[in-house]
Order: sequence, then C-alpha cells, then structure tokens
Amino acid sequence: MAGKHFGKRTVILLAFILPALLFYTVFVLVPAFGGVWYSLTDWNGVNPAYHLVGFANYREALTNDDYFLDSIGFTLKYVVCMVVLQNALAILLAVFIESRRRTKSVFRTVFFMPNMISLIIGGIMWLFIFTKVLPYLAVHTGMSFLDQSWIGDPKLSFIAILILSLWAGVGYLMVIYIAALQNVPDHLNEAAAIDGANAWQNFRYITMPMIMPAVTIGIFLTLNGSFKVFEAVFALTNGGPGRATQVIALNIFDEAFHNSFRYGYASAKAMILFLIVMLLTFVQLAVMKRREVEA
Repeated sequence: MAGKHFGKRTVILLAFILPALLFYTVFVLVPAFGGVWYSLTDWNGVNPAYHLVGFANYREALTNDDYFLDSIGFTLKYVVCMVVLQNALAILLAVFIESRRRTKSVFRTVFFMPNMISLIIGGIMWLFIFTKVLPYLAVHTGMSFLDQSWIGDPKLSFIAILILSLWAGVGYLMVIYIAALQNVPDHLNEAAAIDGANAWQNFRYITMPMIMPAVTIGIFLTLNGSFKVFEAVFALTNGGPGRATQVIALNIFDEAFHNSFRYGYASAKAMILFLIVMLLTFVQLAVMKRREVEA
C-alpha cells in the first residue's frame, strides 16, 4: 500500500512539474545552449547556412569593436549608480513609510505603482515629460533650469535614464526593505532608546545590521537588472545621442536585428554579458555574506 501511495504521489507531482519543466526547457534552456553554439558561428539569423568560426566573434568583440566596449563602460557606470541610488532610496522610503501610522498603506501603494507599468510605456511617458512638460513649466514658471536638452545632451540623457529607472524600480525594493524592517525586534529599538541612542545611531547600529540579508537581496536584484537594462534606454533615448547612452543589451539588439544582422556575433556578445553578470554576482554575494556575518 505504501508503494502504491508513493507511486500515486509521484505521478501527481510530476503532473504539476512537467509542464513547467517542459516550458522552461523549450523557452530557456534550448535557446541558451543554442546561443552558446551560434556564438561560435557566423550565422546571420536568416540563412540556414553558416560556418564555424571558433572564438573569432569573442576576439572581435573584446578587441576591435569600439561601440561594444563603449557600451560596456556606459553600462558599468549605469550599474554602479543604480546599485547605490536605488537601494539607498528604497531604504529611505521604507524607513519613512514605516514611520507613518495612518498613511502607511497609501504611501506604499503610490511608490509601488510605477513598478506595475511597462518600462516601454513609462519611457514614453517620461520622454513626453522631458521634451514637452519640463520646457512648458520652464516658460510659464520662470524656472529656466528645467528647459534643458534632456535627451540630446549625453550627460543629461544619462540622468534622464537614471530618473526613469529609479522611478520604475525603487518601489519593488522598497517593499523588500519594508518587510525586513517589520522583522526587526521592537525590544532592540526600545533598549536603544533607553540607552539614549538617537535616530541615526539606532538606524546604524541596530536597523542596518538586522536588514543586511535584505540589502544583499536588493543589491543582487539591482545588479542583475541593471546589467540587463534595455527597455528604459530603448524607449527614452534609443542609445542616443549618437551612441552615448547605448547599453550592452541595446548593442546586442542592434547587432542581431537592426544594423548588420550578425546573429552569431551578437550571440557572442550575449555570452560575454552573461559571464560578466555571473562573475560580478558571485563576487557581490561573497562580499555581502561576509558583511552579514561581521554585522
């Protein structure tokens, strides 16, 4: 009887798991391994015929493709800014919202709502704000500093991308940090208050060490998401002006589908992006785990 029960339970579990496993295999694993193979070829994505070129695509991308190297540099700058700004802002918002008693739910909903909007739609909204709304306000309010070439100037377009990305993503991390703050034991804060600790000391020596696991998760999510950013840049600047704001994902997209249709070469760039993200993720997790132990 036990064997029959175990067999029936296994069949039921497989019935639930197999559809998801099949979906994951067909739409994730097969394309991933296919990308590794095509990165070693000169396939153009259309013609069935292609030639094996070995690691020539990788050598070209890392030594002779200035646009790709520039996109790596820009993406790294974007990642650093996003990891710092998005996590810092999310923590500040979480602390602020947790201090509100009656309006906590309202603030939480308002700040999380942009996360529910498609980045393409959000990018179009912010493009309208930067090109139409801000110049209008500058003319009618006298705040001339608002009338800037937000999309046409390389430095300002980078700031515009950061604003869009922070607006869209900070709410998700905020929810994670709110959950972490709610798990901080009240008696620790009460003991700190009795000992005369001010708000900053309480945050630094009690709150931050207690939410370090959430900080690790937040940095991990931001690091991965920022390296793979595409929609925000595509909708807001499309890599412009020129190629000043072209990120790695947009460079790969242009290589595969827009400019040269070099699918094999674009696959090699995608593999390079994967290796960069994997390496930095391992380093980040190792460093943050050690920080958690020290905290």
